[in-house]
Amino acid sequence: MKASAQTTSDLGKRFVLHLSALNGDIETVQAKILWQDIADRYNETQRAYHTLEHLAQLFAQFEQVQQYLHEPHIIALALYYHDVIYEPRRADNERQSAEYMIKKLSPYLDVEQCRRIDDLIMLTADHELDEDKDSDLDAAFLLDMDLSILGSVWSDYKRYAQAVRQEYSHVPITNYRTGRTKVLAGLLAPPRLYLTDYYFERLEAQARDNIKRESSLLLC
Repeated sequence: MKASAQTTSDLGKRFVLHLSALNGDIETVQAKILWQDIADRYNETQRAYHTLEHLAQLFAQFEQVQQYLHEPHIIALALYYHDVIYEPRRADNERQSAEYMIKKLSPYLDVEQCRRIDDLIMLTADHELDEDKDSDLDAAFLLDMDLSILGSVWSDYKRYAQAVRQEYSHVPITNYRTGRTKVLAGLLAPPRLYLTDYYFERLEAQARDNIKRESSLLLC
Protein backbone atom coordinates (compact mmCIF):
# COMPACT_ATOMS: atom_id res chain seq x y z
CA MET A 1 0.00 0.00 0.00
CA LYS A 2 1.33 3.40 -0.97
CA ALA A 3 1.54 6.00 1.78
CA SER A 4 -0.70 9.03 1.57
CA ALA A 5 0.75 12.43 0.77
CA GLN A 6 0.08 13.50 4.36
CA THR A 7 1.87 10.48 5.79
CA THR A 8 4.85 11.09 3.52
CA SER A 9 4.94 14.76 4.48
CA ASP A 10 4.73 14.00 8.20
CA LEU A 11 7.54 11.45 7.97
CA GLY A 12 9.67 13.94 6.05
CA LYS A 13 9.18 16.69 8.62
CA ARG A 14 10.01 14.28 11.40
CA PHE A 15 13.20 13.18 9.63
CA VAL A 16 14.38 16.77 9.24
CA LEU A 17 13.73 17.45 12.93
CA HIS A 18 15.61 14.38 14.16
CA LEU A 19 18.60 14.95 11.90
CA SER A 20 18.72 18.66 12.75
CA ALA A 21 18.66 17.81 16.45
CA LEU A 22 21.93 15.93 15.99
CA ASN A 23 23.49 18.49 13.64
CA GLY A 24 22.18 22.01 13.99
CA ASP A 25 24.32 23.18 11.09
CA ILE A 26 22.69 21.05 8.40
CA GLU A 27 20.66 23.09 5.96
CA THR A 28 16.96 22.24 5.73
CA VAL A 29 17.19 21.86 1.97
CA GLN A 30 19.92 19.24 2.35
CA ALA A 31 17.97 17.35 5.00
CA LYS A 32 14.95 17.33 2.68
CA ILE A 33 17.08 15.89 -0.11
CA LEU A 34 18.18 13.08 2.21
CA TRP A 35 14.55 12.44 3.15
CA GLN A 36 13.39 12.35 -0.46
CA ASP A 37 16.04 9.75 -1.16
CA ILE A 38 14.68 7.62 1.69
CA ALA A 39 11.10 8.07 0.48
CA ASP A 40 12.05 7.03 -3.04
CA ARG A 41 13.62 3.86 -1.68
CA TYR A 42 10.62 2.90 0.44
CA ASN A 43 8.34 3.48 -2.56
CA GLU A 44 10.13 0.91 -4.73
CA THR A 45 7.82 -1.48 -6.56
CA GLN A 46 9.18 -4.71 -5.02
CA ARG A 47 7.90 -3.61 -1.60
CA ALA A 48 4.49 -4.45 -0.19
CA TYR A 49 5.15 -4.41 3.56
CA HIS A 50 8.52 -2.63 3.90
CA THR A 51 7.05 0.66 2.72
CA LEU A 52 6.49 4.17 4.06
CA GLU A 53 3.38 2.78 5.74
CA HIS A 54 5.71 0.51 7.73
CA LEU A 55 7.72 3.56 8.76
CA ALA A 56 4.55 5.39 9.75
CA GLN A 57 3.50 2.44 11.92
CA LEU A 58 6.94 2.43 13.57
CA PHE A 59 6.78 6.12 14.35
CA ALA A 60 3.32 5.72 15.86
CA GLN A 61 5.08 3.33 18.25
CA PHE A 62 7.99 5.72 18.64
CA GLU A 63 5.62 8.42 19.89
CA GLN A 64 4.50 6.10 22.67
CA VAL A 65 7.96 5.07 23.89
CA GLN A 66 10.32 7.95 23.12
CA GLN A 67 10.14 9.09 26.75
CA TYR A 68 12.00 5.90 27.71
CA LEU A 69 14.80 6.34 25.15
CA HIS A 70 18.21 7.73 26.03
CA GLU A 71 19.02 8.71 22.44
CA PRO A 72 15.68 9.17 20.68
CA HIS A 73 17.15 10.97 17.65
CA ILE A 74 19.64 8.16 17.03
CA ILE A 75 16.88 5.57 17.34
CA ALA A 76 14.70 7.58 14.95
CA LEU A 77 17.40 7.68 12.27
CA ALA A 78 18.00 3.95 12.71
CA LEU A 79 14.29 3.40 12.05
CA TYR A 80 14.43 5.50 8.88
CA TYR A 81 17.39 3.65 7.44
CA HIS A 82 16.89 0.10 8.75
CA ASP A 83 15.03 -1.01 5.58
CA VAL A 84 16.24 1.65 3.16
CA ILE A 85 17.72 -1.12 1.04
CA TYR A 86 15.24 -3.95 0.59
CA GLU A 87 15.34 -6.65 -2.03
CA PRO A 88 13.46 -9.85 -1.10
CA ARG A 89 15.83 -11.98 -3.16
CA ARG A 90 18.86 -10.87 -1.12
CA ALA A 91 19.99 -12.00 2.33
CA ASP A 92 22.12 -8.97 3.18
CA ASN A 93 19.58 -6.15 3.23
CA GLU A 94 20.51 -5.03 6.74
CA ARG A 95 24.20 -4.77 5.89
CA GLN A 96 23.41 -2.94 2.67
CA SER A 97 21.08 -0.57 4.53
CA ALA A 98 23.70 0.15 7.19
CA GLU A 99 26.37 0.89 4.61
CA TYR A 100 23.96 3.10 2.70
CA MET A 101 23.19 5.02 5.89
CA ILE A 102 26.90 5.62 6.52
CA LYS A 103 27.36 6.87 2.99
CA LYS A 104 24.48 9.33 3.33
CA LEU A 105 24.89 10.50 6.93
CA SER A 106 28.67 10.47 7.50
CA PRO A 107 29.00 14.03 6.12
CA TYR A 108 26.63 15.23 8.86
CA LEU A 109 27.13 12.94 11.87
CA ASP A 110 30.31 11.98 13.71
CA VAL A 111 31.90 8.54 13.53
CA GLU A 112 30.47 7.39 16.86
CA GLN A 113 26.92 8.35 15.89
CA CYS A 114 27.18 6.55 12.54
CA ARG A 115 28.65 3.49 14.21
CA ARG A 116 25.81 3.41 16.71
CA ILE A 117 23.17 3.60 13.99
CA ASP A 118 25.05 0.95 12.03
CA ASP A 119 24.97 -1.39 15.04
CA LEU A 120 21.26 -0.77 15.57
CA ILE A 121 20.40 -1.53 11.96
CA MET A 122 22.41 -4.74 12.06
CA LEU A 123 20.52 -5.89 15.15
CA THR A 124 17.34 -6.00 13.06
CA ALA A 125 18.82 -8.88 11.06
CA ASP A 126 18.08 -11.43 13.80
CA HIS A 127 16.29 -9.35 16.46
CA GLU A 128 18.54 -10.58 19.23
CA LEU A 129 20.70 -8.75 21.73
CA ASP A 130 24.08 -10.17 22.73
CA GLU A 131 24.55 -10.87 26.43
CA ASP A 132 26.79 -7.84 26.81
CA LYS A 133 24.03 -5.70 25.26
CA ASP A 134 21.21 -6.83 27.53
CA SER A 135 21.27 -3.45 29.27
CA ASP A 136 20.87 -1.58 25.98
CA LEU A 137 17.30 -0.44 26.49
CA ASP A 138 17.28 1.77 23.38
CA ALA A 139 18.21 -1.18 21.18
CA ALA A 140 15.59 -3.35 22.87
CA PHE A 141 12.91 -0.77 22.16
CA LEU A 142 14.03 -0.47 18.53
CA LEU A 143 13.72 -4.22 18.01
CA ASP A 144 10.37 -4.38 19.78
CA MET A 145 9.02 -1.50 17.70
CA ASP A 146 10.08 -3.33 14.55
CA LEU A 147 8.10 -6.40 15.66
CA SER A 148 5.15 -4.49 17.08
CA ILE A 149 3.03 -5.36 14.03
CA LEU A 150 3.01 -8.96 15.27
CA GLY A 151 0.95 -7.90 18.28
CA SER A 152 -1.64 -5.92 16.34
CA VAL A 153 -5.28 -6.91 15.97
CA TRP A 154 -5.77 -9.88 13.66
CA SER A 155 -7.10 -7.84 10.73
CA ASP A 156 -3.91 -5.73 10.69
CA TYR A 157 -1.72 -8.77 11.20
CA LYS A 158 -3.45 -10.54 8.34
CA ARG A 159 -2.73 -7.61 6.01
CA TYR A 160 0.90 -7.69 7.15
CA ALA A 161 1.17 -11.42 6.43
CA GLN A 162 -0.40 -10.96 3.00
CA ALA A 163 2.04 -8.15 2.20
CA VAL A 164 5.00 -10.31 3.19
CA ARG A 165 3.73 -13.05 0.88
CA GLN A 166 3.41 -10.48 -1.91
CA GLU A 167 7.04 -9.48 -1.46
CA TYR A 168 8.00 -13.13 -1.82
CA SER A 169 5.69 -13.84 -4.74
CA HIS A 170 8.71 -15.13 -6.67
CA VAL A 171 8.87 -18.08 -4.25
CA PRO A 172 6.59 -21.05 -5.09
CA ILE A 173 3.77 -21.41 -2.55
CA THR A 174 4.99 -24.76 -1.22
CA ASN A 175 8.47 -23.41 -0.59
CA TYR A 176 7.05 -20.23 0.90
CA ARG A 177 4.89 -22.14 3.35
CA THR A 178 7.89 -24.17 4.48
CA GLY A 179 10.14 -21.13 4.87
CA ARG A 180 7.53 -18.92 6.50
CA THR A 181 6.54 -21.66 8.95
CA LYS A 182 10.18 -21.96 9.98
CA VAL A 183 10.42 -18.19 10.52
CA LEU A 184 7.27 -18.17 12.63
CA ALA A 185 8.48 -21.13 14.71
CA GLY A 186 11.69 -19.21 15.36
CA LEU A 187 9.69 -16.26 16.64
CA LEU A 188 7.78 -18.46 19.04
CA ALA A 189 10.81 -20.39 20.30
CA PRO A 190 12.21 -17.93 22.90
CA PRO A 191 10.34 -17.57 26.20
CA ARG A 192 9.77 -13.91 25.29
CA LEU A 193 9.17 -12.46 21.87
CA TYR A 194 9.47 -8.86 23.12
CA LEU A 195 12.58 -7.73 24.96
CA THR A 196 11.12 -4.80 26.89
CA ASP A 197 8.55 -5.10 29.64
CA TYR A 198 6.58 -2.35 27.92
CA TYR A 199 5.93 -4.40 24.81
CA PHE A 200 5.85 -7.76 26.57
CA GLU A 201 2.98 -6.66 28.78
CA ARG A 202 1.03 -5.04 25.94
CA LEU A 203 1.60 -7.22 22.88
CA GLU A 204 3.15 -10.59 23.79
CA ALA A 205 -0.04 -12.60 24.16
CA GLN A 206 -1.68 -11.17 21.02
CA ALA A 207 1.51 -11.63 18.99
CA ARG A 208 1.81 -15.30 19.93
CA ASP A 209 -1.85 -15.89 19.11
CA ASN A 210 -1.44 -14.20 15.72
CA ILE A 211 1.71 -16.16 14.87
CA LYS A 212 0.08 -19.46 15.81
CA ARG A 213 -2.98 -18.55 13.75
CA GLU A 214 -0.88 -17.75 10.67
CA SER A 215 1.09 -20.96 11.16
CA SER A 216 -2.15 -22.95 11.18
CA LEU A 217 -3.37 -21.24 8.01
CA LEU A 218 -0.10 -22.06 6.25
CA LEU A 219 -0.82 -25.76 6.82
CA CYS A 220 -4.17 -25.60 5.04
